[in-house]
Amino acid sequence: MKKTLLAALLALGVGACTQTQERTATGAVVGGAAGAAVGGLATGRAEGALAGGAIGAAGGAIIGNATAPQRQCYRDVYGRRYCEAY
Repeated sequence: MKKTLLAALLALGVGACTQTQERTATGAVVGGAAGAAVGGLATGRAEGALAGGAIGAAGGAIIGNATAPQRQCYRDVYGRRYCEAY
């Protein structure tokens, strides 16, 4: 359990450049921590916590990436870049 918590804390330190990457990383950390807690409590064993953490991290990353706002960028006639979030 301590190793899973350490891995989650180290993942928090990883910086992300875009909002999509940030949401994906945050979703993975939150999902992994929640999955590890549920897996550990449900089975009472470290293997359950590791399996729950892995499944939760994957699910959290997928959901975080899917909920990130999309951006569309374009350039005007003067070459200035504009980005819209929708």
